[in-house]
Amino acid sequence: MTTTAETAVDAADQAQETFEAAFAQGDDTVFRRLYDEWGTLVHTVARRALGDEFEAQDVTQQVFVAAWRGRAGFRPERGNARSWLLGITRHKIADALAARTRRTKLVAAASQSTPHELVTLPDGLLAQQAVDRIVIQHELDRLSAEQRKVLRLAYYADLTQTQIAQRTGLPLGTVKSHVRRGLHLLRDNLAHSLR
Repeated sequence: MTTTAETAVDAADQAQETFEAAFAQGDDTVFRRLYDEWGTLVHTVARRALGDEFEAQDVTQQVFVAAWRGRAGFRPERGNARSWLLGITRHKIADALAARTRRTKLVAAASQSTPHELVTLPDGLLAQQAVDRIVIQHELDRLSAEQRKVLRLAYYADLTQTQIAQRTGLPLGTVKSHVRRGLHLLRDNLAHSLR
């Protein structure tokens, strides 16, 4: 004979299974409930690991975006939603710590290549500009020589594509291709390096 407590536990387990199955199928109201139920826990874990409120908020958002995008991979039989979300959280925290390390290295490199006063301004704007210059320069160096030359003429010398074609002797179509492909490569490389 089952007790009232056992019946309540079975009902709760069944409700949780129904909830998790609906989430895996893409029910956005269930996703909202998932966030309401576990968002605070995810945020707390991220804040404790990172020691920074803004990074913790960012990680929390990334966790739930990843959960929504990866919901088809959620398998309730392997573990509950809480465990799954905490697993995603651990990965996103590791990514945030790696990005922090990369930023620290870039700031250190910027401080060696720019006057110390520029790096330590309270608003951080000039420090960020120095880091941005170093990152973009690094990514430009990864492009082909012709793409690099065309992009530098376009953005540093502020020349039009027609003027670049005249100055370099390259056909206008080639200049346009170099600009377009070079910008796509820069965008993809920058997105990858800032993850």
